[in-house]
Parts: sequence; C-alpha cells; structure tokens
Amino acid sequence: MVRGSWDAAARPAEQEVTRSVTTQLSPATTGRWTDHWTADTLASRYDEIRARTEQLAAPLSPEDQTVQSMPDVSPTKWHRAHVTWFFETFVLAEHEQRFAPYQDKYWFLFNSYYEAVGPRYARAERGHISRPGAHDVGDYRGNVDARMRDLIDTLDEGSLDKLAGTIELGFHHEQQHQELLLMDIKHVLSVNPLQPVYAGSPDPAGAPDRLGWVDVEGGLVEIGHDGAGFSFDNELPRHRTFLEPYRLGDRLITNGEWLDFMADGGYDRAELWLSDGWGRVTGEGWRAPFYWQQVDGTWFEHTLHGTFPVDPSLPVTHVSHYEADAYATWAGKRLPTEAEWEHAAQTLAGEPAPDANLANADTFHARAAGPPTGGLRQLFGDCWEWTSSAYLPYPGFHPAEGAIGEYNGKFMSGQMVLRGGCALTPPGHTRASYRNFFPAGARWPMTGLRLADGGASGDVNGGVNGAITGGIER
Repeated sequence: MVRGSWDAAARPAEQEVTRSVTTQLSPATTGRWTDHWTADTLASRYDEIRARTEQLAAPLSPEDQTVQSMPDVSPTKWHRAHVTWFFETFVLAEHEQRFAPYQDKYWFLFNSYYEAVGPRYARAERGHISRPGAHDVGDYRGNVDARMRDLIDTLDEGSLDKLAGTIELGFHHEQQHQELLLMDIKHVLSVNPLQPVYAGSPDPAGAPDRLGWVDVEGGLVEIGHDGAGFSFDNELPRHRTFLEPYRLGDRLITNGEWLDFMADGGYDRAELWLSDGWGRVTGEGWRAPFYWQQVDGTWFEHTLHGTFPVDPSLPVTHVSHYEADAYATWAGKRLPTEAEWEHAAQTLAGEPAPDANLANADTFHARAAGPPTGGLRQLFGDCWEWTSSAYLPYPGFHPAEGAIGEYNGKFMSGQMVLRGGCALTPPGHTRASYRNFFPAGARWPMTGLRLADGGASGDVNGGVNGAITGGIER
C-alpha cells in the first residue's frame, strides 16, 4: 500500500489532534531513560528492536496473524501495526517535516487506548479486520522505519537529546508487545484442534526439588526506580516503606505441587478462595491451570512448542491471581507484597542474571529451577509472579499530561501487580523495580507464583541485621 496523502486544509480538526497529542517527556513525569544516546546508537537500537518483532512473527502465516481467539488476545498483525503506529503518532507526527500519515484510517485501526489521539476500533473486534493484511502491515512498518531513520539522521544534538526519551519509550513499548504477541499467538494456536506448534522444543524432564526459604529482616526500605537507566513512570518516585520481617520461597511453585493442590480438592473448596475467585471457579468451570487438559487420566499442557504431559518439575504457569492466592491459602502461606518482592530482589540480585530464563527461543516456556543455591532462584524470567498488591500509584506519582500520560496511570484500578518477567520477556526489558499488572482473573499471560510468610521462624536460618540467608523448610 502506498503512503496516503493528507489534505490539511480539508481536515484541520484531525491535524490539530495529530499535532497536539505528544508531551515533551521529562524524568519527573514519564520515567527515566538512557542519557547517552547518539544518532548512531539510537538508530542501531531502533533497528534491533524492530527486527526482533519481525523475527517473532516470521513462523506465522498471514492467516495465523489475523486470528483473534478471544477479546483479550490481539492478532499478530495488529501488534506489528500498533507498535509502528506508536512511532508514527508520538515521534513522526510531531517532528517530521511535512508530516502526513501513511494511511489515514490506520490512525483509527491501530490506536489501542489513547483517548487524546482520537477514536479507535474496538479491541474485541480486531480479528474482524482482514485488511490490511500481514503483508500490508509489513509495508507500513517498512515505511515508518525508513522515515524514523531519516529523522534520527537529521537531528542536531539538542533535538536528539529532547526526542531520545520518547523514542526509547517506544522501544520498551514494542518489547511489551513482543511478549504479548507470543502470549496471544499461544492462545490462538491452542484453540486449533490440529494443535499446531509455534516454535521450539521441550527441555528434558527434570526431577522436582524441595522448596527452600529465604529470610529477610525487613525494616525501613526504599523501593522504586533509582534513576539509573530507563524506567516507566509507574516505577516512580522512589520512596520509603516499612516491612515487617518476612521470608520468600526460594523458587516458583511447580506443576507437581499444583497437582497436589488439585488432588486435595483445591478447585472444590470454597474456603480457599477469594469471593470473586470462587465465582470464576464455579461460573467458568476452572479445574486446572489455563492450558491444561486431561486425556484418559493424564494431564497435558499446551505450550508454544507443542502439547505434552505435564512435567512436575516445571513452574506452574497460566494461573490467575485468584488461583495463586487460593494455592497460597491451601499451603498455609501467602503471596508476597510487591514491596517485599522488590526489596528482596534489590538486596540479593539487583538485576537479572545472564542465565535468567528470559527471551527463551529454545522452548518458549518456563524451565525447572535448577539446584538450590541458598538464595532466591527464578527471580527474573520463567513466569511473572503474582503479588498480593493492588496496582496503585506510588506516593507522589503524577502522570504526564496529554496522550503519553495515558500509558500507565489510567489503569491504576482493578489490577494486581506482578514482578520478575517470564520466558517470553525480551532481553533488557525487566528489572527489580518493573511493575507489570493484569486483572486478578487473567489466565492467558505467562503467570505463576512464589510463596511468602511472616518471617524468621525456628525451621529456617534467620536473617540478621537485614541480611538474607537461605534455609530449607523441614
């Protein structure tokens, strides 16, 4: 499809909207970002991020990329187009000389939730759109990519400094959609009776290990992004909070442990469940994690690399917050707060280790924890970890003005916080302060859980003076 023309004289109101949606980003309102971009490094990173999206879409046919299997899932081609729309809307529309949109209707079709930009096509009906097709979306991406490179090449140092934050936000926005693309196509393929495979192959089955515990002294601690490198605005401002002593399970809960929960009537016992969760169990017939199915007495799990018998050693995935909370209640424990999770992560790990199970292109799935280390395992990667914390603004949080301010702040109601990252999270995208969020009933994201309870006790090695020490529950 050729780039569309735009008659500004005929459509002044639409042009006014287009030219006023952006807000000059500042660290105080929209997060932190890298402060050493040059035109070359910015263009190189742009090409790297954009190429990864196309690599993830490459195993899929145009038909695969068009399907929307439920309202929460978006077609692959929509993800590819929407992240392109983001750069066109928030970068090119404000800074490209003689700007005109690639195609007028794309501004309507590929807007996700930005009210300040204008009307948008209903999310639940994205799969109704057969045109533009996957190939047309590729043309759109190529056009915007060329214009973005031209723009970056022409920026003087001052303009580059002002615009780099918006472009870097676009990088992390696209990485979020890379993860969503994989989560969504997993659901699309799961409803096909042919059980098609996306990519990858399973790891050899492992042996489950015993759950250990890590004690944390607590006290007056700081959480939130510390200002080094990029962050989203919802990670700010850094602030103090008080934590009672607590301890965390040293790894994620496994499929084998979840089978024990099921065998003990976990999905039949109302006393284990929050009221809304029990309503979902009875109303929707939940009997097992989202992608599990029982065949002739054997439980199978659908993954992006195929459908196989449930491996007891792997972390349980695709469970809702309601299910995670019910399991914790059944186990006599609880879910950690997000402040507990972040404090422990900062103290013990800091940032994801090189061997964290992120961006897994071998299995596209969570992996077994590996041998005990005396510390926290699987902090980053494998599956997003539900916390007991509602997604709310930090003290002193203020969203940016304009459409960019809609990125996070408008969702701070009716959501629960998750931490850590999953096997589908792109490299360099998550960190200790990263706040993911989903509704409590969401099961299609790659989500799991880690247990917590109230701190040092006689069956573990206690933490001293804020130190973190490991212990095996006996």
